[in-house]
Amino acid sequence: MRVSFDLDEVLFVFPDSVKAEPPLKFPFNRMYKERLRLGTPELIRELQALGYEVWVYTSSFRSETYIRNLFRHYGVKFDGIVNGTRHLKEVQRDSAQTLPQKVPSRYRIALHVDDESVICSYGREYGFDAFQLNAQDDEWKEKVIARAAEVKRKWERKQAGEKI
Repeated sequence: MRVSFDLDEVLFVFPDSVKAEPPLKFPFNRMYKERLRLGTPELIRELQALGYEVWVYTSSFRSETYIRNLFRHYGVKFDGIVNGTRHLKEVQRDSAQTLPQKVPSRYRIALHVDDESVICSYGREYGFDAFQLNAQDDEWKEKVIARAAEVKRKWERKQAGEKI
């Protein structure tokens, strides 16, 4: 099962308002100015150890290479990355209808973690579950893992043919 995370205000935070991982050491702190929410590397590795694929799904236009390289410095390797460029090319394409800036189900992502309530509200309409993460939450890792397990059970029941 796939779990995705938005970047801005979810994995990338402002240390003045949300607890953050220590900055990277020089010179990498000059190249990668974003700060990770405290516990991000640990959570991603734990989800992967539990058998989940972990993706980034962001509307930002940071390159996939930039995102991969930044997280590599924290010992994290994502299973997939969808940025604004990829979303426009593969999801929005030439559609006359304007789609939401994120449609995780197009990439078979079952659970998406985001800070924007509007993105989370699209879940039912576009076929994905969401977890809204707001500001500082010392128990965010445990909550995401619990929500992923809940979605996985639901997904497994659905695959077995049960009505959900």
